[in-house]
Amino acid sequence: MNENLRITIVNNEFYVNDRKIWINGANTPWNNWNDFGGNYNHTWWEKHFIKLRETGINAVRVWINCNNDNGALLINNNGKIDGASDKHWEHLDQFFQIAAQNQLYIKAVILSHEHFKNTGARSEPFKWRSMVCNKDAVMSFAQNYTIPFLKRYSDNPYLWSIDICNEPDWIYENIECGQLSWEQISYFIAVNASVIHENSKVLVTVGAGFPKYNSDLNKNRGNKFSDSFLQNLYPNKNAYLDFWSMHYFDWAGPYYSVPFYISPYGSLPDGFGLDISKPAMIGECSARGSKGKTEGTENNTVITDYENAIKNGWQGVMPWTSNCVDEYGDFSDFAPASKHMIENYKDLIFPFN
Repeated sequence: MNENLRITIVNNEFYVNDRKIWINGANTPWNNWNDFGGNYNHTWWEKHFIKLRETGINAVRVWINCNNDNGALLINNNGKIDGASDKHWEHLDQFFQIAAQNQLYIKAVILSHEHFKNTGARSEPFKWRSMVCNKDAVMSFAQNYTIPFLKRYSDNPYLWSIDICNEPDWIYENIECGQLSWEQISYFIAVNASVIHENSKVLVTVGAGFPKYNSDLNKNRGNKFSDSFLQNLYPNKNAYLDFWSMHYFDWAGPYYSVPFYISPYGSLPDGFGLDISKPAMIGECSARGSKGKTEGTENNTVITDYENAIKNGWQGVMPWTSNCVDEYGDFSDFAPASKHMIENYKDLIFPFN
């Protein structure tokens, strides 16, 4: 495929070839929970991707494995990963083909705090906790899953980035997720970031639940994904994230402010507290916008959210979700904002057309 279509980074912005791109995205985390290796519906994904592309979406965040209820990732009782099922790879082969056909950039989530929760039809959280707590098992995930994933799909420029873990904050904070240490969680992130950088040009990020552990500013608990923190745990120059991907929902506003209306960088009240050396985007937010619990949001709309996000230096927005997987809305809620961006910033949304 054409490498000139790959998203890269220049300073703290996204580019395709020599043109800047702004991520006018969406979360389509799953159609059927644990699609790949489970009940994957190729026709549904194909139709949904056509709809998203036609209505101005240029990137989609997808959970490649939700919590392994389908047994697609082969993990033993000691947390060692022996690979993935043939069905998992067959479904992903089809999926990445339609992503390329529709020119939709994929942010692929390969692990989530959901793996660690004491819930699910056949969820086995003790195996995932064992994996993260054992350095040899962490390496087995990287060697026997992440690298094969890259060998299979990294030549596809529409595999834009890998989100190593969805909201690892809860693995640390919540009893139901095991309350593992940041040293264990971030070691897993560091090892996988290293092998991704060593084996591909795919960008690396982590979908952080809130800035508490993603910033050294604003009285937060310190950046658990900084180059220095990761490389101190795993001494490898390739152990780093390429960009920040913060999540925001109304509950966080009173504590951390509403990110659309301030800079990603610097201290409150003017900045969200992220490190300015990397691009920053909003990787999850309610499809219905930020009008809600936080004082001063009474006049917010999804359009003003997007307009202020781009003006304040955020490099993209990916609402949750395009297909109404829960109470936070669907594409119809943020469609006005997507339309607004296409009408006003088309060359930034589709710079290669």
